[in-house]
Amino acid sequence: MTTVVLADDEALLRKALAALLPLEGDVTVVAEAENGEDAVSATLRHQPDVLVIDLEMPGVDGLGAVSAIRRVRPGQVILMLTRHARPGVLRKALKLGVQGFVSKSAEPAHITSVIATLDAGRRWIDPDVSALALVDDCPLTDREIDVLRATADGYSAADIAGQLHLAEGTVRNYLSNAMQKTQTQTRHEAARYAREHDWL
Repeated sequence: MTTVVLADDEALLRKALAALLPLEGDVTVVAEAENGEDAVSATLRHQPDVLVIDLEMPGVDGLGAVSAIRRVRPGQVILMLTRHARPGVLRKALKLGVQGFVSKSAEPAHITSVIATLDAGRRWIDPDVSALALVDDCPLTDREIDVLRATADGYSAADIAGQLHLAEGTVRNYLSNAMQKTQTQTRHEAARYAREHDWL
């Protein structure tokens, strides 16, 4: 029996998966989480065989939760559910050691099958997701993406510097570079441009 923590902010989908996954295979959902913070605490508390986590959640997103979990449980097996697979985000998740990616629109039977694959020590990336991950038209560096993401969330340069443990001048340099690369006039325009092009 494979134990699973299921994290997704969409209550209807989360409840449906929690009910359906055990019907499709040897899966026991030991806990549910509706946001990234709860996903971290539930995973550390229950230590499941597999964490099934949504990529996009309010507050701490899937990547933030995975990063926090990795610091305490580096061997945790993780299956990430995604609706909009952005190349940069997928590459970052791979760097964090996420073992599996499945579209949120996948059938519960398929998700159960992937959970079993991951629990057996193998990887799984859905073909449509991997195709998107290979497309790299983003001119921004990882750090430029980080500061633009924080800008899009409404943080000031000083706040961003504190969050990312950088000097404020360094943050301004990253923002200036991002504005040049996106040919925009303000950091907020740059963040909006990057989000519209699925770079954040």
